[in-house]
Amino acid sequence: MMSVGAGETQGGAGRDPGTTVPGGLPLERHEVEIFLTLAEELHFGRTAERLRVTTGRISQVVRQLERRIGAPLFARTSRVVRLTPIGRQLADDLTPLVAGMAEAVRRAVEAGRGVTGRLRVAFLGEWTAPTLLRAVNLFERRHPECAVEVHEAQLANSRASLVDGSVDLLIASFPFDGMACGPPLLAERRLLAVPADHPLAGKESVSLEVLADHPVVQYPAVTSAAFKRDRTPDRTPSGRPVPKGPAGRTFAEMISLVALGRGVLPVGENTRRYNPRPDVAYVPIHDAPPIHRGLVWLESNTTARVREFVRAATDANPARQADEGA
Repeated sequence: MMSVGAGETQGGAGRDPGTTVPGGLPLERHEVEIFLTLAEELHFGRTAERLRVTTGRISQVVRQLERRIGAPLFARTSRVVRLTPIGRQLADDLTPLVAGMAEAVRRAVEAGRGVTGRLRVAFLGEWTAPTLLRAVNLFERRHPECAVEVHEAQLANSRASLVDGSVDLLIASFPFDGMACGPPLLAERRLLAVPADHPLAGKESVSLEVLADHPVVQYPAVTSAAFKRDRTPDRTPSGRPVPKGPAGRTFAEMISLVALGRGVLPVGENTRRYNPRPDVAYVPIHDAPPIHRGLVWLESNTTARVREFVRAATDANPARQADEGA
């Protein structure tokens, strides 16, 4: 929501044009802020406290606004304040307009300041770290006034770290639903992880259809639904159901479940390189599409820093976008 000082709200001089509601009626900035705050709080006292004005000023502005609109916006008694249908419609129409104005101002301020401050980036899976570090090196050369922190994320906290703001960008596997995604930076063919003494271990390759014949180790419950459908589908391409094996809390735990004979697991080719184990064999899946990995971030956190880091990552990893075996 827009933020104005108490003097701006109470005074008449220096008012700006504000915004225009659907239908062409112009509203001044202080009117929009008072209306939307009251629509959120539904309490004159709390609204006045938030905006640091008197309740009388809130009432005055609301009455003036209702006269200009030509209809009540709030139904109020001594005990209850609620939006009328017209008031609700006005609030619904104004909210995205105000949010868009605030976002435009934020982006302009960022552009004026340049890329400065701090950026927190993370990798999920140690084989993605080199790709991320190439991006960090190029970004820091381009923007020396922006400090970059590098962290390792885990399956259990990868999404939460983006949502709570402890991480700005994460390099992870696609699909990562609910997040903004950059271009693919890594592509790798899919393998099936099986116990070393499993009947499939000696095969040159297998089909996705074999998933119907063996329990498949599952990802943690916090993993996104779209990712699970891609990696551990419920059905094979022909429609056969895939039996579910136990779930692991970390990727290392999932590979250990495979080694114990609790199930098989489709993985990327880099798993074989970074997790070589004598008790696990990796068999190519000849009819599976490649796994793509890239940067993901919270859409509402699309800052100049984030955009420039995505650009640096793309420029620093051009050959990796069509990686081995893809």
